[in-house]
Amino acid sequence: MHPAVRISLLAGLLALVAVMIVLPHPPVRPPPEPIDFTDYPYIEPRGYVCYRARSPIVVDGKLDDLAWQDALWSEDFVDIEGDWKPPPRYRTRVKMLWDDACLYIAAELEEPHVWATLTKHDSYIFHEDNDFEVFLDPDGDSHLYAELEMNALNTTWDLLLTRPYKDNGRPIHAWEIDGLKTAVHTDGTLNDPSDKDRGWTIEIAWPWTGLKDLACTKFPPRDGDRWRINFSRVQGSHTMAGGKYRKDKSKPDDNWVWSPQGVIDMHRPERWGCLLFSTAAPGSVDFWPDPDNQVRFMLHRVLYAQRDFRKARGRWTTSLADLELSSLSDTLLGPLRIDATPTLFEASLNGPGGKRWRINSEARIWSD
Repeated sequence: MHPAVRISLLAGLLALVAVMIVLPHPPVRPPPEPIDFTDYPYIEPRGYVCYRARSPIVVDGKLDDLAWQDALWSEDFVDIEGDWKPPPRYRTRVKMLWDDACLYIAAELEEPHVWATLTKHDSYIFHEDNDFEVFLDPDGDSHLYAELEMNALNTTWDLLLTRPYKDNGRPIHAWEIDGLKTAVHTDGTLNDPSDKDRGWTIEIAWPWTGLKDLACTKFPPRDGDRWRINFSRVQGSHTMAGGKYRKDKSKPDDNWVWSPQGVIDMHRPERWGCLLFSTAAPGSVDFWPDPDNQVRFMLHRVLYAQRDFRKARGRWTTSLADLELSSLSDTLLGPLRIDATPTLFEASLNGPGGKRWRINSEARIWSD
């Protein structure tokens, strides 16, 4: 090669090297930040066997009808977050019965100062008064469920939830429970701060006709049917103003429930307890847990992990590894499957009875 050509090539190569040195290298993309997945521990739902009433029930709040003698009291209420929180200051418990017309609910609330102020139907009772609340989801799909609140004046607030608030649900305040009957009895004197009371009792007759908007479930229920239900008691501190009780809003309310939620949020229907209907002789059946509890729990683990993943990565995933849930890839009931599009996902898993359970990105859970 001619020396001049060699020199020219060498000069060109040196120039190229110089350019490569001078030009900035493309930045190295750092690995994505790890996702802090929300802890979702298993909480065994409480259960109650609901027997048929063997005689009529008069809804007067006194709980002295012969039929109630057949119904056992539930466990005492606990803090909404669970047993790791201090136990409630006052005892609360419920019992239930049913017949061809209604679901009957009785509640006993220990309370040294029984008071209430609101008298208008559909008032936001827990904002101003202590209350007792019922949450009911007959088909257990976490959508289209009912809430009923009451105070010691027997003022009620009933509403229909399209889905939980956390799932962008909205309440329908105009909804009414058709044929509902409620009553309150005070063991003491209502709204009298000069003495000490023992508490108040509640009686509810919830007609099956008042549930027709919630599900396609058969009403009345059949022997062995299971519904999701929970109860809450919102208990605030009080002050005196002009000789009258008022809620002390400078202090947080206590939230006491039958089946613990794990968080301060009653609108997580998957955490509610289980109501088992029975036509057997009262007291002859022991409650047994829903065999699909674990399947429902695993699908909810996927739901909440998917939401954390989407918040961090901007998309749904079909990979259990992405959700740090690889242990669910081969359960005793078969593989857990996830299907996803840019806007939604659905996860499914076989139940022990052969049904295929599914949950979607809107938190609705159901079986085929």
